[in-house]
Amino acid sequence: MIARASELFLPTLRDDPADAEAASHRLLVRGGFIRQVSAGIWTYLPLGWRVHRKVEQIIREEMDAIGGQEMLMPLLTPAELWQKSGRYVIPELFKLHDRAGREFVLPMTHEETVTFHAREIQSYRELPKILYHLSVKDRDEPRPRGGLIRVREFIMKDAYSFDRDAEGLEASFQKHSGAYKRIFGRCGIEAVEVAAESGIMGGSGSQDFLAHAGSGENTLVMCENGDYAADIEIASGVPSAADFPEELAEPQEVETPGQRTIEGVSEFLGVDPRATAKAMPVVVGEKLVLALVRGDDRLNEMKLLAELGDNFRPAEPEEIRKAFGADGGSIGPVGVSVEVIADETLREGQYVVGANRDDVHLRGVQAGRDFEARFADLREVRAGDACPRCGGHLRLQAAIEVGHIFKLETRFSEPLNATFVDEDDVERPLIMGCYGIGPGRVIAAAVEQSHDEQGIVWPATIAPYDVHVVALPGVEQQAEEAARALDEAGAQVLLDDRDARAGEKFADADLIGIPVRVTVGKKTSEDGAVDVRDRATGEERRVPLGELGAIV
Repeated sequence: MIARASELFLPTLRDDPADAEAASHRLLVRGGFIRQVSAGIWTYLPLGWRVHRKVEQIIREEMDAIGGQEMLMPLLTPAELWQKSGRYVIPELFKLHDRAGREFVLPMTHEETVTFHAREIQSYRELPKILYHLSVKDRDEPRPRGGLIRVREFIMKDAYSFDRDAEGLEASFQKHSGAYKRIFGRCGIEAVEVAAESGIMGGSGSQDFLAHAGSGENTLVMCENGDYAADIEIASGVPSAADFPEELAEPQEVETPGQRTIEGVSEFLGVDPRATAKAMPVVVGEKLVLALVRGDDRLNEMKLLAELGDNFRPAEPEEIRKAFGADGGSIGPVGVSVEVIADETLREGQYVVGANRDDVHLRGVQAGRDFEARFADLREVRAGDACPRCGGHLRLQAAIEVGHIFKLETRFSEPLNATFVDEDDVERPLIMGCYGIGPGRVIAAAVEQSHDEQGIVWPATIAPYDVHVVALPGVEQQAEEAARALDEAGAQVLLDDRDARAGEKFADADLIGIPVRVTVGKKTSEDGAVDVRDRATGEERRVPLGELGAIV
């Protein structure tokens, strides 16, 4: 079937959207692929939906190849399931009531629902199982941004494996890892599998698939030598050594009037910022905890969350003053009655810390001698840190998370009572894994990785059409012949038959980014040939109309 531009709903734009920073955001809007309805809520226009469906089809083929069984679970979900799993309190979860007052949620993922269905598995003879669906999800995202990168409503493929033991789960996990690599390869994007944090899903063995991008909500950390890669939320690095002043036999008070920042304190005292410690009090439930990192470092909140094992919030100013007797810029770990969790870098050396008196700090503070702490990796990796494996330099790259796989184990099967009976007639909880891919993020990543100043350069496998036939004035009949020949050869053809100037048609063709452009112009009437241009390389050649089918 030939699609005619004169009949399509294809509203291209000449100018970038005012709020667009990411290349994928700019070009997908300008190319007429997507339109925003509200913050974080997008419509896929006909061209964009064609791309989405092609990504979906690749996902289906690879999931089916590893034994996945497709189903469709509802969006509207009884709140009871989420209350049983303990996830009903998640702030990003949309909650609502029906007219009878019954509680429901609009889930961002379907662990609870699929576990509800898995309760129908009775015996070890029915295992293993892989169930998946492609479905709309909702998330009360507080800061939507980047077009399709961070949204409030999206379509996701989530799959769930059910096994009898850890060995079976590992086999399912590796099947999905391989399938994901094939999916992203077929979609024409480069994605790196890295260690990651499970977050609100729970479980262990979490792996992200991160696609490098000019703009993205994730940060990919990679060693220059290629032997280490991780999401920044879990990445480790070795920082440069601090330049410590001469050691002191005991802490020494020093007044620091008006100095409430690490930069101000280190400059005022003439010490290396790396020889200072930054104190961040947080509240876990009703308990106040003091987190410590080196002065030049940033606290990685996901690492702290993993160490605390529960959600936390920054302490309020009045809570800080009550616990420490000073404002936030002058607090430290010496002489306090709260639990202290310190970054591993603070194990050795003497540091400048707050004295728990306004405008006063302590020099020469040493862990173990002057305060007790629980040590953990809390710092956020920075570019230039040494690789924990080989010592090479670490590099940071903006990235889009296009896939996430992790081992749920019994995180959902136990609270939802999903069990099976083994060969010894013993009832055991199902061992679960979870595997997600966002087709919209795959689309955004493809554009981020493959575009130029003129527009998108689609990978052939997910392009909305295979060939874009541009008909110039006066040769409409030959353009029809060219489009028909390509269609008969099996190509998906977009024929630009609009009454528009040649420059406008060429600009739209470059913007839309279909892999091959066929231009039918006045010269075609003379020599019976057309210009065939490769969108990615810009290479152009003259091809007789009768040989057009061979380019497909």
